[in-house]
Amino acid sequence: MKLGLVTYNLAKDWDLDKIVEMCEGHGFAGVELRTTHAHGVELDLTDAQRREVRRKFEEGPVELAGLGSAFEYHMTDPDEVRRNIEGTKRYAQLAADVGAPGVKVRPNGLNLDEGVPEETTLRQIGLALGECAEHAAALGIEVRLEVHGPLTSEPARIRKILDHANHPNALVCWNCNAGEVVDGSIRGNFELLADRIALVHMRDLCAAAYPSLELLRLLRERGYEGYCLAEVPESDQPGRIMDYSRSLWDAYHRILDLEAAC
Repeated sequence: MKLGLVTYNLAKDWDLDKIVEMCEGHGFAGVELRTTHAHGVELDLTDAQRREVRRKFEEGPVELAGLGSAFEYHMTDPDEVRRNIEGTKRYAQLAADVGAPGVKVRPNGLNLDEGVPEETTLRQIGLALGECAEHAAALGIEVRLEVHGPLTSEPARIRKILDHANHPNALVCWNCNAGEVVDGSIRGNFELLADRIALVHMRDLCAAAYPSLELLRLLRERGYEGYCLAEVPESDQPGRIMDYSRSLWDAYHRILDLEAAC
């Protein structure tokens, strides 16, 4: 497993050079660039600008772990859903151009207050996700569905969306939501999605409400070798927060190494 950073929100005001400098200086191996932030890696980049982004990461010490979009597919307006699907396809091309291995998308709720049955919306999200996953697969880009949104963040619902998508490139970004914890453990919910986890967003590693050590243990048991990305609030001491996260990450892994040795 590798420790990385989500630019939302700690690094939202940093340009690419500062992102690379801070990640390298504080022991973070990679970064997911979230859309709308100051680094400016967006759909309107020219071909030359895309090549320059790719060069910065390919020649530098920090890996581009992915692009984080805000595309979603739950809306009741079919034209809006189609715009998000086509936007995702363009974003997958951006990822291919800049050298990112995947793009993050999300569900962001159900439409129960509008009288739409839950299963109808889950199927709609899943079919859209499947279309995007198929398109991105041809580009060599993963589509990572974030475990996100009111009601849709429940892993059982994410599982249904994946089943509707019915494509091996429809993967998951685990999101460390409080609702995943049942009787102090995430194991039951984790197992619902474990075979599709391609990325992990972590919260504060010391938060008592979420069993971060258990998460890392479960990922290790599954042989996960991808990124766990710190998604933490902005701070006027970002380097201190990053060092703190790195130290906790290392401490947890020492514990897991000791467990494995026993």
